[in-house]
Amino acid sequence: MPSVGKESKAMQPYSYVIAVDFEATCWENQPPPHYRKSEIIEFPAVLVNLETGKIEAEFHKYIKPFESPRLSNYCTELTGIQQHTVDTGVPLQTALMMFHEWLRQELPLRQLSLPKMSESNILGNCAFVTWTDWDFGVYLEKECIRKRLQKMAYFNQWIDVRAIYRSWYKYRPANFGDALTHVGLAFVGRAHSGIDDAKNLGALMCKMVRDGALFSITKDLTPYQKLNANCLL
Repeated sequence: MPSVGKESKAMQPYSYVIAVDFEATCWENQPPPHYRKSEIIEFPAVLVNLETGKIEAEFHKYIKPFESPRLSNYCTELTGIQQHTVDTGVPLQTALMMFHEWLRQELPLRQLSLPKMSESNILGNCAFVTWTDWDFGVYLEKECIRKRLQKMAYFNQWIDVRAIYRSWYKYRPANFGDALTHVGLAFVGRAHSGIDDAKNLGALMCKMVRDGALFSITKDLTPYQKLNANCLL
């Protein structure tokens, strides 16, 4: 592990992160031909204070799928999400609107801004974090395009924690659980529960910050757009 210098904390641009881990419809092998792509069925997000290591706010909604409304047995066994849970869930567009209101409430309380949300601080002092690019770059992006849903532009920038983990620790974990074990953390909760995965991702972020890792945006779907002016909170 690289040595930790005093400069690392001073150079850390983010004081908070929002850890997100979607769960989506899935099948043991390929989905049946009449099924379309995966749909998000769990939308969890946790706001983590990187200095204290505490989760200060949570957002958690189950989403009703419409293209493939019946969950496969494999999906239920993997995620623990039951059919009646998604049947009573909200549409993805509704969840996105509710999440926006959650951000409007939580971020100003702590004087936080996301990347490209403020002219005075383009980098922001809070960022979305995910494990790989799948959550925002594949699941959310493709489903919103396919269903013609409005997606706020602040979802276009995020930190892929796995990419920074590999670089910082010089280790390529087999999976998320292996990544936790390698740095001395134990997974808390149920694996593939979106909310539990998000909380554990937040814990890993805090551990990496303590170890001196520096974080920056690793993926930007709109790299030439300097400001998300239409999404200012």
